[in-house]
Amino acid sequence: ELGQSLERMAQTLRDQLPAAGSAGRGWIPPGTHPDPRPPDEADVVVVGGGVVGWSVAYWLKVLEGRRRRHGMRVLVVERDPMYSRASTVLSAGGIRQQFSLRENIQMSRFSASFLRNINEYLGVPNEPPIDIQFRPGGYLFLASPQNAAALEATVQLQRDEGAQVTLLSPTQLKEKFPWMNTEDVAVASYGLEDEGWFDPWTLLNAFRRKATSLGVQSCSGEVRVPLSPCSPDPPSVPSQVHMPDSLEYQPVACAIVVNAAGAWAGKLLEAEGLPRGLCRPPLPIQPRKRYVFTWHCPNGPGLSCPFLIDTSGAYFRPDGAAGNYLGGMSPPEVSPQGPLRSLTPLFLIRHPQLILFQEEEPDPSDLSVDHDYFQEQIWPRLARRVPAFESLRVRGSWAGYYDYNTFDQNGVLGPHPRLENLFSAAGFSGHGLQHAPAAGRALAELVLRGRFETLDLRRLGWNRLLDGEPLQEHGVV
Repeated sequence: ELGQSLERMAQTLRDQLPAAGSAGRGWIPPGTHPDPRPPDEADVVVVGGGVVGWSVAYWLKVLEGRRRRHGMRVLVVERDPMYSRASTVLSAGGIRQQFSLRENIQMSRFSASFLRNINEYLGVPNEPPIDIQFRPGGYLFLASPQNAAALEATVQLQRDEGAQVTLLSPTQLKEKFPWMNTEDVAVASYGLEDEGWFDPWTLLNAFRRKATSLGVQSCSGEVRVPLSPCSPDPPSVPSQVHMPDSLEYQPVACAIVVNAAGAWAGKLLEAEGLPRGLCRPPLPIQPRKRYVFTWHCPNGPGLSCPFLIDTSGAYFRPDGAAGNYLGGMSPPEVSPQGPLRSLTPLFLIRHPQLILFQEEEPDPSDLSVDHDYFQEQIWPRLARRVPAFESLRVRGSWAGYYDYNTFDQNGVLGPHPRLENLFSAAGFSGHGLQHAPAAGRALAELVLRGRFETLDLRRLGWNRLLDGEPLQEHGVV
């Protein structure tokens, strides 16, 4: 068994790294077409080669069946082929059933089943079986007294959708997790199955390899849509693929454009000169930078540790074994006073009532990490909940992007109301990785069959943006 694991690891390294002696010359990332230029024509151009984009491409090929004589031509265009800034591979890699919106719960249940049977879906003949290194572990949401009723109502909705979630009182929490301070907790919800975490890169690569084996092409570049006031009626979106680090571009004639550009999906129709009326409503998706920190604490919660979401919004989970953890926190929306950098982290741990909120979002122009954010905002919250974390030692950190939907923190899934050949699959606000299998299938069903079949996700379409009626998801971490 160990030998098989080592062989899989060696095969992965051989697949990902340049050949010995090549010094990187001529290396092509897996799934990338050897011709750096895109084709002149495609049936569908998928903008964005993250896990959602590759899921869409995979499902388009699977669901097309054998009705098309020559097969659908699908092109995936990714502007960052090394995935150095990709949301997918920089995420915490979790999957949960505990959402407050029915559609999100349904997508989680579909995705959990997909991941459980991943080799039946994404296995490629004559290649090693896929191991996404799934670690089962329930999510544990803690609620303060003022939020207890809302959490209990959400759990009832989750149970109605078939999710296995239980409610725990402070006494039950303390019995199950004796390392936890439950002083301000009124109730908690705990997932009993189909929750945990896994390796995001392995899932992305599995989608990409399988889709490529089915005939999907890919290339590096940035897609732009040169709409003009003379666009046809009804208007449709043309596509140009601009070559990386070059002024050169290649028009790609296509029938459908799928916007799966993640954090940059909102910018696809923001170029100067576009007719404003055609691009309304705007896609309210922005890149939001989020930090992930890793630390070591030998006396921490240990193997019984769940994926815990604190009443304050801070979260953490185990990171492998041997007392390692990772976690973070999205900035709170309000800031009554502002940061107070003169206070030491230890002082804030001992006086949690003085913990202050950060009002401003981090600058998303780069992926630099603000280490003071952990010291001043996250660590005091962690140590208040888990006293053993007072002595933690930070090991590392990174930053990634949420494709944050400022309207209601939910994905926008479906056709554009005015541009007849443009579809969107973006804006999942931090849960795109876990919902990618379901979202990709749903979007492919719309493109191929004109309707949702597996899950009814109509409420996630553009109409709510037109009507100004948000579908608020309260479970964004």
